[in-house]
Amino acid sequence: MKYILFYKPYAVLSQFTPEEGKQTLKDFGFPSGVYPVGRLDYDSEGLLLLTDDNEIKHTLTDPKFELPKTYLAQVERIPTEESLLRLRNDVVIEGKKTKPADVRLLVEEPDLPPRSVPIRFRKTVPTAWLELTIREGRNRQVRKMTAAIGHPTLRLVRIKIGNIGIDNLKPGEWKVLQKSDIGFPLLK
Repeated sequence: MKYILFYKPYAVLSQFTPEEGKQTLKDFGFPSGVYPVGRLDYDSEGLLLLTDDNEIKHTLTDPKFELPKTYLAQVERIPTEESLLRLRNDVVIEGKKTKPADVRLLVEEPDLPPRSVPIRFRKTVPTAWLELTIREGRNRQVRKMTAAIGHPTLRLVRIKIGNIGIDNLKPGEWKVLQKSDIGFPLLK
């Protein structure tokens, strides 16, 4: 079995199938037979696991396991405690309430590699960084949650899935893991 920890850069599709004008996983020289566990959107960055182990893939992606996924999100404006409480408890996206999330406002900007395309900068609109841990994986969920409370996400980086962290990888880098590195149990 093969297990790969990959730091997916911004503007890369989480697929091997070519799409005109867009970079895909095929461009990074992965061993044959591995596929992404879940996905990260084209405009998101960070930890992506690839494997040929269907049991691990199922455990990491099945919603019933509520596996925590942790993100760093740069948002427009500084959220109030009331806004953070909404993220923790009762954000409704697409007519359905999200599961409770762990959220904290970071005091300092996280130490992340620069993005290949810088975020838009507006002198009159400050930004803040949040650390969010969610236990479901709905389409563009973190972006939709922050938008729902009036703080659109400008940059989104996944740093952890369960107890697997991004380590010291830089965008575009990957390393082979052993099954023991994944460290079961992954659940809460």
